[in-house]
Amino acid sequence: MDKLISSKSIGYRKSLGPGILLAAACIGGSHLMSSTTAGAKFGFSLIALILLTNLVKYPFLLVGTRFTAVTGLSLLEGFQKRNKFYLPIYLIVGLITGTFTISAVSFVTGLLLKNIVIFSSFPPLDLAIGILIVCSLILFIGQYKALDRISKILVFLLTVLTFFAVISLLFKGPAGDINISFLNSTPSPWTLSNLGFLIPLMGWMPGPVELCIWPSLWMFSRAKDTDHTATLKEAEFDFNLGYFITVLTAIFFLILGAYTMYGTGDEMLTGSGVSFAQNLIRLYTESIGGWAKWIIVPAAFAAMFSTTLTCLDAYPRSISSAHGLIARSDKGNSSTLSEKKRLKKWIIFHVFASLCALLIAKSGGIGVKDYVFGAMTGSFLTAPLFAWMAMDTMNSSLVKSQFRYGIVLKTICWFGISFLSVFSLLFIFNSFFGIGQ
Repeated sequence: MDKLISSKSIGYRKSLGPGILLAAACIGGSHLMSSTTAGAKFGFSLIALILLTNLVKYPFLLVGTRFTAVTGLSLLEGFQKRNKFYLPIYLIVGLITGTFTISAVSFVTGLLLKNIVIFSSFPPLDLAIGILIVCSLILFIGQYKALDRISKILVFLLTVLTFFAVISLLFKGPAGDINISFLNSTPSPWTLSNLGFLIPLMGWMPGPVELCIWPSLWMFSRAKDTDHTATLKEAEFDFNLGYFITVLTAIFFLILGAYTMYGTGDEMLTGSGVSFAQNLIRLYTESIGGWAKWIIVPAAFAAMFSTTLTCLDAYPRSISSAHGLIARSDKGNSSTLSEKKRLKKWIIFHVFASLCALLIAKSGGIGVKDYVFGAMTGSFLTAPLFAWMAMDTMNSSLVKSQFRYGIVLKTICWFGISFLSVFSLLFIFNSFFGIGQ
């Protein structure tokens, strides 16, 4: 019996990785920017929306993990076998969203790096370039193993420090009266004029739906790294652990924003990007004390650095995989030398494409808020498409009937697609046709 328990625990430990990487990717822009701003601007009134968004996205983001565990295929292979249009659609949309997401998270990471004294005199764009180069070197030299190890450390560090900050703040008490914000926030978030904030909040909460591809591909690298192929239970335990961490930290950041800045949320995103980074650090130092700056600054930077690192691996990895499948040259799971070389080429491409996007944004005078929220909005508007593709593939004949979604997850899927579609259409009609203004 002891040997059986030991064998099971080893299996779970060896399978732990892709879900934590997903958490590392998610705990970035959506948490540091959107969650804290939601708390600062509207108190606790958006906590239900954050939880609901995490709920409706859960079955879609789970698809890649479950599909690969029960079929032995990547979700991109499933897309190709299910519908001839799915893979080209993902390739085209993924190239666009990947470029803007990587550039957005690297820019925010550069802004946070300015809080460290030795980097304070450097322009944020230069720091973003440096961060992209460092991340590229890590992925080139250490590959998946380095990504896995570094991300686990950073996610653990951020979660523990954020929890400590929240506990300290709860004992200290809120800066203002936030009790009424649960039911009667001033201002109210439930107006069409606030769609420009709510849509980005939901877009990256906890992450774009297209992220369902990533754990599927990371599972192959994890299996090769540990010589262990995860069972369905092991794979879903890993995913659920990572997902729980993302939801928990989202609530932590909302509490920090509500307790320290409720009633002044408009100031959170005003001024330069540097001002936002300084406001963000102030959330922590005011809750714990000025001494905490030397711990919190690296922790906040770690959150965005882990997001940049995982995104710079995952977007090129998924595009490289789709490339190989469309060309029918391989299965796209980065197992051969030629696939690894192609992955490096796509990483280089995404670095240069992201730099070009940042330079264009800078020349056009686009600030950090508009740039990042623009990337978040794009992710939300494409969510119904990727949600349908994921659900349709998971419940197709490619998956044995006993492993397809049951009534509960199917119900959440249909509700989720309706939820995402309605809000997307509402945003489009409000933005382009002025309905509700």
